[in-house]
Amino acid sequence: MAEPLYRSIVEGFKGIFAVLGMKLDIVGEENIPVEGGAIIALNHTSYLDFALGGLPADMRGRRFVRFMAKDSVFRHPIAGPLMRGMKHIPVDRHDGSAAFDAAVSAARSGELIGVFPEATMSRSLEIKELKNGAIRMARQADVPLIPMIVFGGHRVLSYDVRDFTRGRPICVTVGTPMSDVVDRDADAATLDLRRELTELLDQTIDRYPDKQPGAAWIPQRHGGSAPSLDEAKVIEARLRAERQRQR
Repeated sequence: MAEPLYRSIVEGFKGIFAVLGMKLDIVGEENIPVEGGAIIALNHTSYLDFALGGLPADMRGRRFVRFMAKDSVFRHPIAGPLMRGMKHIPVDRHDGSAAFDAAVSAARSGELIGVFPEATMSRSLEIKELKNGAIRMARQADVPLIPMIVFGGHRVLSYDVRDFTRGRPICVTVGTPMSDVVDRDADAATLDLRRELTELLDQTIDRYPDKQPGAAWIPQRHGGSAPSLDEAKVIEARLRAERQRQR
């Protein structure tokens, strides 16, 4: 089915990426099904992950991904109508049951559903603890669960980063579908998903072309200076406390 709004936005982002001279390195796009539903579980480090994470599906038969996103985005006067027009799925952080049901229904009907199981962006650039919703969606919809890593967007647009320097490298890695999640305990399968995403992240960073020693855009474990997972938790706790004081 033709979707001129979504197609125009995809082509618009591809044009922006070209203007910025982004060096896109996408591996594993053949793991995206040409037809039929799937749950795509992505890591989350930047505000560009939605656009970058949709590129492999676009390469595979010009398919679209319906991303799950916090409902506040859908209330924005400009972004809201666009998100609804692209059939993305709003998530109420306090009660996600409606979003879960909508995602399962869409996946059953043959849609690709993009999920960020970390829920919020990772300041450490490592894989945080995951929610088990992606596993449960794949199980209930009886569709493949596909892990994906997007790395590099955090150098352009992320927490406290607005840097549109040309030529930034972006690496995307699509893993093989996890076929055994339907028969596994959801929490145990979620631990497997986290391990799989961590392995894909390591593979992606290994081929990332700009790994300067001590670089803030590289995890500590790979010789960078991004906060560790524990340090990132401390930062998040401090910011939450500051927000509470400001209310």
